[in-house]
Amino acid sequence: MRVGDLQNRGHGPPVPISGTHSTSAIARRRRPDFAAPRPYAALQKQGPAAGAGRNTTLSTTVTEAAPDRVLRGILLILASVVLFAVSDSMSKLLRVQGLPAVEIAWMRYIVFVALALGLAAHGRALRQWPRRLGLQLARGVTLVGSAVLFVAGLGQLPIAEATAITYISPGFVTALSILFLGEKVGIRRWAAVLVGFAGVLIVIRPGSGAIQAAALFPIASAFCWAATIVITRRMGAGDRTETTVLWSAGTGLVILSLFVPFGFVVPNVGQIGLGLAHGICSSVGQYLVILAYRQAAASLLAPFSYVQLLFSTTLGWLIFAAVPDGGTLLGAAVIIASGLYTVHRERVRARQRAAARAGA
Repeated sequence: MRVGDLQNRGHGPPVPISGTHSTSAIARRRRPDFAAPRPYAALQKQGPAAGAGRNTTLSTTVTEAAPDRVLRGILLILASVVLFAVSDSMSKLLRVQGLPAVEIAWMRYIVFVALALGLAAHGRALRQWPRRLGLQLARGVTLVGSAVLFVAGLGQLPIAEATAITYISPGFVTALSILFLGEKVGIRRWAAVLVGFAGVLIVIRPGSGAIQAAALFPIASAFCWAATIVITRRMGAGDRTETTVLWSAGTGLVILSLFVPFGFVVPNVGQIGLGLAHGICSSVGQYLVILAYRQAAASLLAPFSYVQLLFSTTLGWLIFAAVPDGGTLLGAAVIIASGLYTVHRERVRARQRAAARAGA
């Protein structure tokens, strides 16, 4: 599996790229991008990111990495999920202090755009007009939607619950890939999707009043993140990664700037610093994910992104005195099991496609 075959982390776990639109050409041209709302934590097909030089390490096929490289990859992934958990905690702090979700995301996107401009300038993408402008704009819309909806949910939900619910995104990716990419999905993957949704129901417990309608925010965030992944697949390899990163960042900032005046709360110095730190933590986390997937195969590292739930739970307890109950933990375990099986099936299908191409 190539580094470019893993979707960046927005709000949902990493999802390896597959299907009719996930060709080797795409893998050669793509690398993770900076955007995503976070862990889900791991990478977008351009990349939930940015980074270094274009066409060297990122286009290298990662097959059997040496043990020391695998260890480095695991450590980088773990460092990234810590940053994602810290970033989410900062978002929740700003929410409980009264800042609107749009305003928090706006501060984050200011950092995102600054990094995207640096990446675009480095890759000479500032002079390139996107070949598929409509899809680039749509991707920017779904990406910023995922970010805003997740932050909105953090205003009413404990971090652990919100994070656990967003792990349902691979199920949405599967469903959307059938509708918009024409992918064929077998009974086992559908079963994994249904199990994942069952896990979400265990977490939110409809009618119990425990989490109420607030759970719809992270669910919608996961859906938007899945749509971002599917749009990225649909775009193919027409545009440079730097171009996609820049247009995603720019589209999101423009949209947020249109809405941020409504209900704007003047932040104090501490809140401004917290908002910018939130953006920095998220962006640095994305970059660490990129570095990690240069070291080892995506299918090997993807399961470690779920460790974020542990850090999110710990920070929720330390900062907000929120301790998840047994139902939340059980539901999270079911969702994670579903996601891990989906990753496994993607790996199996990738091997089958590779074998078919080799025998052709």
